[in-house]
Amino acid sequence: MKKENIDLFVSGRLCLFGEHSDWAGSYRRFNSGISPGYALVCGTEEGIHAKASRSDNLQVSTTLPNGEVTEFSSPMQLDRLLAVAEEGGFFSYIAGVAAHLFMYHVIEGIKLECHKMTLPLKKGLSSSAAVCVLTARAFNQLYQLNLTTRGEMEAAYQGEQLTPSRCGRLDQACAYGKTPVLMVFNGDRIDAEPLRVGNDLHWVFADLKKHKDTIQILKDLNSAYPFPKTQEELELHKLFGPENKKITDEVVKAIADGDAPRIGELMIKAQALFDEIAVPFSPDELKAVRLHEILNDSVVRSLAYGGKGVGSQGDGCVQFIAKNMEAQQKLVEYLRQLDCDVYCLTLKKTAAIKRAVIPLAGLGTRMYPAVKSIQKELLPVVDKDGLAKPALIILLDELIAAGIEEIALVVRKGTEHLYRRIFEDEPAFMQKLSPVMVEFETRIREIGKKIVFLEQEQPLGFGHAVNLAREFSKGDPILLCLGDHIYETDEKESCTQQLLGQYEIHKTLTVSIEEIPLKSVNLYGIVSGDWENPAERKIMRISNFTERPTHQTAKESLGVFCRRTVKYFSLFGQYVITPEVFSQLQENITANKMENGEYQLTTALETVREEFGAVGVRTKGRRFDIGVPEKYRDTVSRYGLSEDSAG
Repeated sequence: MKKENIDLFVSGRLCLFGEHSDWAGSYRRFNSGISPGYALVCGTEEGIHAKASRSDNLQVSTTLPNGEVTEFSSPMQLDRLLAVAEEGGFFSYIAGVAAHLFMYHVIEGIKLECHKMTLPLKKGLSSSAAVCVLTARAFNQLYQLNLTTRGEMEAAYQGEQLTPSRCGRLDQACAYGKTPVLMVFNGDRIDAEPLRVGNDLHWVFADLKKHKDTIQILKDLNSAYPFPKTQEELELHKLFGPENKKITDEVVKAIADGDAPRIGELMIKAQALFDEIAVPFSPDELKAVRLHEILNDSVVRSLAYGGKGVGSQGDGCVQFIAKNMEAQQKLVEYLRQLDCDVYCLTLKKTAAIKRAVIPLAGLGTRMYPAVKSIQKELLPVVDKDGLAKPALIILLDELIAAGIEEIALVVRKGTEHLYRRIFEDEPAFMQKLSPVMVEFETRIREIGKKIVFLEQEQPLGFGHAVNLAREFSKGDPILLCLGDHIYETDEKESCTQQLLGQYEIHKTLTVSIEEIPLKSVNLYGIVSGDWENPAERKIMRISNFTERPTHQTAKESLGVFCRRTVKYFSLFGQYVITPEVFSQLQENITANKMENGEYQLTTALETVREEFGAVGVRTKGRRFDIGVPEKYRDTVSRYGLSEDSAG
């Protein structure tokens, strides 16, 4: 169902490193000797706040930073939209994106009210790109076009190309918000990878309030492309190519390590190389007297590890990485004294998931009669170290190794003691155990210290069992794992670590997924959607959660395009569920919204996805099921014996 009204915010874009690499890398279309471009980009605190609703026409009202309110309207007719786009100006960007989407999608108009704009215009922070992304996102959400973030970026870029503006593809990275992103520009191909942040990093950027002619700068630098004619032009190619890649690779590592001093050193190095090699191509615009006065100011240097120009460079904006939060504030105050408009950007340390819940309250009827004597999750599996362990212990070991500190086990009423004995009872034959087994017994007791038990009094379904962990989650995102699955990875990171790492980047409902054959779709929760990167096919922007669909339903509407074929993807048994999921589960329980006599998790996931979005991670590894006889047989015979895990 199409949404009627939405609230939107799109930030500005700050190019931390790699300015000019977007258009330089695009020249690989004509000269394969040019290196791809690499840039590090992050959204700003400042941006555009808007409300959007469906309309027959394109209607826009905008409150500019100076308080001025302007209005615009146009019929949703392609020739009229294209004419407005060609005129230039603020509204041309909105018309351009509307025209592009009108050509490729079945849409009507929108009413867009940009009621608050804190983003300075024409200062190297991509205000025009923010407008374009905002428009693309409004159409995408109101008409459920199922565009991924990359799809919104592409629509924004193509729309801007219909205007007199010729900004590069880098600018649309504001679509990712405040998550830092590594962008790679290889001819017409663009890759974008969100980055993890090791510690809080405190940026300051400032409008120098001086003239800068971006069009002239780009014209002068582009004169060296696509084929260098002189040694100086060859050096410019190296600057925006291999030299830039070296620096951005080091910055990516420094951001992951939270190493602010190293980032400062690299800012200074990048600026020095730009001044040496690029400035001679456009000396009138790039000599940037004001920029260098502030970069070399002794007070500024005492508060920042390093600084550099922003965007196309010149006397537009300057950026610094401050030594700490206090230094950030002092730097803001000092730059304001120098008559700069100053803004802060703090990259927050990527938050880690510390709690997990594992539902174990199922009856296990498919494993009858074994479950008369043992809980199915406690069935033995020979681990990679040669020890026969309860499958649950193998799963718990993986979770704890991934950084999980507290684990709630949801058990059926009257069965808690069957699990407690695993973690608390010392075997009577302890003295007969080998040193290795004694060591593992100690390990089991350590695991037990991280366990709490939650009791499900009635078998009311998977969603009901999960919701019992609502208070345990303490309002934070939490890892959810199926109790009758164990995992084997093909990477250095475990399957759990792969999922948690992607959640830390995307910060929304995130689930692991795997490819399955069409004949099996009726056995699993199925997801469909679009790949963030169709070539890589790792991250999916999910557009549907469906619990155990029929083969016909899956074939008609749940296939996912993978190059030239259609494939099907199921949930992998690992989820990072957000507070919104618990809220929806509770709402469903309160309203007695049951399916087949149970409260379903998948129903809540789909409702949350519609409102907040969801991401699927194609985990590099495999799961082993111990809840079905034929699957358990396969687990016992194959677990730990793959080439990647064999030791």
